Amino acid sequence: MAIALRDVSAGETVAAAGQILTLKGAVPRGHKIALEPVKTGGYVIRYGWPIGRAMCEIAPGDHVHSHNLATALTPDSALIYAPDTAPAAQASPAAQRTFAGYHRTDGRVGIRNEIWIIATVGCVARTAQRIAAEATRRHAGDVDGVHAITHPFGCSQRGDDLEGTRAILAALASHPNAGGVLIVGLGCESNQIDALLEAAPGLDPARVRTLRAQADGDELEAGLALTAELAGIAARDRRTPCPVSALKIGVKCGGSDGFSGLTANPLAGRMTDLVTAAGGTSLITEIPEMFGAEHLLLNRAVSEDIFNAGADLITRFKRYFTDHHQPVHENPSPGNIAGGITTLEEKSLGAVQKAGQAALTSVIGYGQAADTPGLTLLEAPGNDAVSSTALAAAGAHIIVFTTGRGTPLGFPAPTLKLASNSDLAHRKAHWIDFDAGTIIEGEPLEAASVRLFELLLATASGARTRNEINDEREIAIWKRGVTL
Repeated sequence: MAIALRDVSAGETVAAAGQILTLKGAVPRGHKIALEPVKTGGYVIRYGWPIGRAMCEIAPGDHVHSHNLATALTPDSALIYAPDTAPAAQASPAAQRTFAGYHRTDGRVGIRNEIWIIATVGCVARTAQRIAAEATRRHAGDVDGVHAITHPFGCSQRGDDLEGTRAILAALASHPNAGGVLIVGLGCESNQIDALLEAAPGLDPARVRTLRAQADGDELEAGLALTAELAGIAARDRRTPCPVSALKIGVKCGGSDGFSGLTANPLAGRMTDLVTAAGGTSLITEIPEMFGAEHLLLNRAVSEDIFNAGADLITRFKRYFTDHHQPVHENPSPGNIAGGITTLEEKSLGAVQKAGQAALTSVIGYGQAADTPGLTLLEAPGNDAVSSTALAAAGAHIIVFTTGRGTPLGFPAPTLKLASNSDLAHRKAHWIDFDAGTIIEGEPLEAASVRLFELLLATASGARTRNEINDEREIAIWKRGVTL
């Protein structure tokens, strides 16, 4: 018999496999079971909202999945401003808490004091990696780490495509987790160092060095000398108490399953609520994984202008799909489907829970920095690497990454992995930082939230995440244009 869990909202027509029911055949764990009959063409309800239409008659106890449930999404669904009535503001217990961070000269706070070696172009990716590897050996203990940030782009790009690459790299160079930045260029690339520096006005000149590989006789030794200068400056920095209001988190889901919307995503939402209520910032992205649930987020906008900015962003993204002759509902992924998610509406309704109940205060474009406290909607696709890179570039100190299937992937910002189920947490303990599956076993959401918030503060104070321990640090840039 399956072991099941009823969804949290009233009026559901399905439950996640695990609730004690009279089942008609085996149902994989995390998949849906009908609680009541649904007529052909009728809506199936989960999380209190429709997740698609029944393709045939569905009886109580039936397995509900892609064989009998289909999306009801269309590319032209209208978004109408209907603001939610805001609940009375409550004092956040996080407001009085602190973490040990690094105060920067511009007033921002970092949670790591690393040297980042950023390649302007793929041609010098290995050069940056070689410098970082040797500098790590030479400066161990002086800084929190020396890391190369590399990618295959930066040349043969034009227009908006090149500007997007430059914007992401400039934003990463400005990240407060970097106590020093060495920008390594080739010399003849499209993404010239001077233009990149102009795109990053927040950089502290005292903590930036540049290297043009074609201009130096021995680029490796030149890079190591420049890195030594930066390490000498950063080594003088010390952690001091910082308020939670200085903290920026990014919330992200990847490799979701049928439990993600019941355990890990609501926990990420509680982190959003705690941090934003204390005056901090939470960023959410993955725009295509909001289709079908965007109203739940946009109607919490603090003004009609913010609502319109968010609606325009989502509408542009749908047009991006249709302009490339792709349906807006071509999601979930094969792994999501195997884990029990059937339609994009279902995936989206689970995904937006990472935004908690916070008011939407800002909408920003790809490559832009978040500078407004509260919940920020960031332009980026659903791809794990591209969207997580965008979150880090926007200023997220920590990425709270929920997963039901698991991934070793990590990013320049510490990446806390939350498993939606305990089986994953136990099998992949070397990937996973937090087991949210305890909620399935009966731990109250609030109790799990307290534990996770303590881990969040410990991470901000220097405790290393699994991706840091495993040296899993990647970036991916959203490629949208032609290549020469």
